[in-house]
Amino acid sequence: MVAVIQIHSKSLKRLKQAMHRMAHSSSSAALHRTFESTRQNLLVARENAQRRYDAGVPLDFAPETAHIRAEASWHCAPPAPELEDRRVKITGPTDRKMVINALNSGAKTFMADFEDSSAPTFANMVNGQINLRDAIRRQIDFEVGGKSYKLSQNPAVLIVRPRGWHLDEPRVTVDNAPVSGSIFDFALYFYHNAHELVKRGSGPYFYLPKMEHYLEARLWNDIFVFSQSYIGMPHNTIRGTVPIETLPAAFQMEEILFELRNHSSGLNCGRWDYIFSFIKKRRADRSAVFPDRKDITMTVGFMDSYVRLLIQTCHKRKVAAMGGMSAQIPIKDDPKANEVAMAKVRSDKLREVTAGHDGTWIARPPDNKIAREVFDENMLGPNQYHVLRQEVKVAASDLLNTKVPGQITLEGLRENVSTCLAYTAAWVGGNGCIPLNYLMEDAATAEITRVQLWQWVRYGSRISDTGELITVEFVDKLVGELAPGIKGLVAGVKEENVKLAMEYLKGQIRRQWPSEFLTSDLMPYLAIADGVEPSRQRVAAL
Repeated sequence: MVAVIQIHSKSLKRLKQAMHRMAHSSSSAALHRTFESTRQNLLVARENAQRRYDAGVPLDFAPETAHIRAEASWHCAPPAPELEDRRVKITGPTDRKMVINALNSGAKTFMADFEDSSAPTFANMVNGQINLRDAIRRQIDFEVGGKSYKLSQNPAVLIVRPRGWHLDEPRVTVDNAPVSGSIFDFALYFYHNAHELVKRGSGPYFYLPKMEHYLEARLWNDIFVFSQSYIGMPHNTIRGTVPIETLPAAFQMEEILFELRNHSSGLNCGRWDYIFSFIKKRRADRSAVFPDRKDITMTVGFMDSYVRLLIQTCHKRKVAAMGGMSAQIPIKDDPKANEVAMAKVRSDKLREVTAGHDGTWIARPPDNKIAREVFDENMLGPNQYHVLRQEVKVAASDLLNTKVPGQITLEGLRENVSTCLAYTAAWVGGNGCIPLNYLMEDAATAEITRVQLWQWVRYGSRISDTGELITVEFVDKLVGELAPGIKGLVAGVKEENVKLAMEYLKGQIRRQWPSEFLTSDLMPYLAIADGVEPSRQRVAAL
């Protein structure tokens, strides 16, 4: 069953009809029936693992897979020709204008994002699929407000990031159960475009987010094998890059590559989600209370260790080790401040390329110039697979190092409250990526603010400026003080969504443990707006 939505577009109607056929076809049903129970078991395994962490069992490298890490002879599949050089990757949501601008940006690749930078309204998800389908066939040109948007002759290589395993797609059901958001996004894109991509000299390339265990990578690999067989495509055509953006995954990098080895195109430092995961997985550990978000940089101990291990692991297995994204955006009304901000971006990219990364992320087309200059000057070949970093020795204690210099300031507290409120209100309104205080905020950065506020309250942290205790009452006061200004910070935010964000944040800081994902918590609101009854959803307790 596909929820009925009224969007007046002929191409959308065609795709909706195709999706309806897929939702009822043996292929779609087989995907769900074959893999859904495995997905659910893996999500339960995450919960069980969290209970162990809460009980004080430390994360470590798994002894049962030591032989995989020790065996030097295995390597991943060679990179697809288009993915040998990935020095600059731009990412963003899948609206039509963004897709054209990103593909025309001059970056090597474009990661079209159905996940952290998209709010998964059904219109966003379906229109995004249409836009990518049209872009692949070079039928995406359009005109609005007297301005034409046309695809260039040499666009970036397209890579797609579906939603993570934790998210349902409640508007599409099989056997009266919602399908996985991951499977929905992947299947729709793959079914409609895989053969066309290969015919045009490209291929179906993916980013596989939010994984916490190598068995989750095995599930993706099984889905790849199944899907290629189903449409008559040679096995090992798909390529998938895995962002290492959860703390447990950092201990299983080699195992994740091993599971995907015939389809792997490397790993990626998903820095913002990684910080979020670090705090969340260590939620029962008082020593893991961090200072202001701005102080958790890529040079602090646990982040630096994770970067070095990722580069070493990828190059040992002959795949790409991708860097991360700087969140700064230009400060147009203050040239001096803008110069400082752009210098930070340049320094961040220089740190990545000299560490041995094979590419980096950007969020805006203008950032391509800075990133490209740094990588062109310091990476003369298509990649740095030859930089083996054999000198790197990273122990479990390095990945778990909680020493982060800095303080909890009133300014940092206010920024966290403001960001959490603004992003939550925007997301519920259908916008998954917002510029705020000259930073590009998405679900990952907003999640850091949420769990930091929770841990500061939970562990009785004090504001360094004043010595004042951070309590629920104090945060409530800031919520009431800052909420009236949210509509002025983010265009198009509705008052009712600001109120929802206020209640959500107040509820979060009162919980014994923070919710796993705000997107899981708030997805029911988007589904209800699309006409799905609450009784047909798996609704998280807020």
